[in-house]
Amino acid sequence: MKTKLYIFLFLNVFSISIFAQEQKMNDAEIAAFKQDVNVVSKKIKTLSTDFVQYKHLDFLSKDIETSGKMVFKEPALLSWQYKKPYNYSIVFKNGKILINDEGKKSAVDIGNSKIFARINKLIIGSVSGNMFDDKEFTISYFKLKGQNLAKFVPKDATLKKYIKQIELTFDKEEATVVQVKLLESSEDYTRIVLKNKVINAKIDDSVFTN
Repeated sequence: MKTKLYIFLFLNVFSISIFAQEQKMNDAEIAAFKQDVNVVSKKIKTLSTDFVQYKHLDFLSKDIETSGKMVFKEPALLSWQYKKPYNYSIVFKNGKILINDEGKKSAVDIGNSKIFARINKLIIGSVSGNMFDDKEFTISYFKLKGQNLAKFVPKDATLKKYIKQIELTFDKEEATVVQVKLLESSEDYTRIVLKNKVINAKIDDSVFTN
């Protein structure tokens, strides 16, 4: 169970081999991009999306692939439901992480760990796009073909031991997150691709019962 939780927490979501195409934004482009994202994120009350997650481990020749559904409801209800190759779900709710590992249930109190609290904030922020906190991160911005990329380096030394960098890729027109990449302190990473997003559909709170 711990291994699955760590795989989830240390996401490196949505990485593509596009580094050669990156162009750094100028100040005007950064301001316009942040404004677009903030306007859209404030309108997101609920979001549901399918996802495919690829966990890259340096010693393996092939990435570990899992898939499922993610559901978000403001202000801070979040559910990750893994369907393949196993049934495993994680719910962030009321200051706790609720885990259901194929029927085996457990809970982690976020309030007992500053690291869990910050990771929870990162995950919620990556979903809503509301993450441009210069106090927490050193942020750099890049243009891609049809997309924008923001790279976040944690300023907190303790958090940096676990997460070296977070990369969020946004659809340029929709200004919503389509890719999030979190690099661990090692060279390992997780890649999660979001598909079939539905924004502001009615979502019952029972979805977040785990």
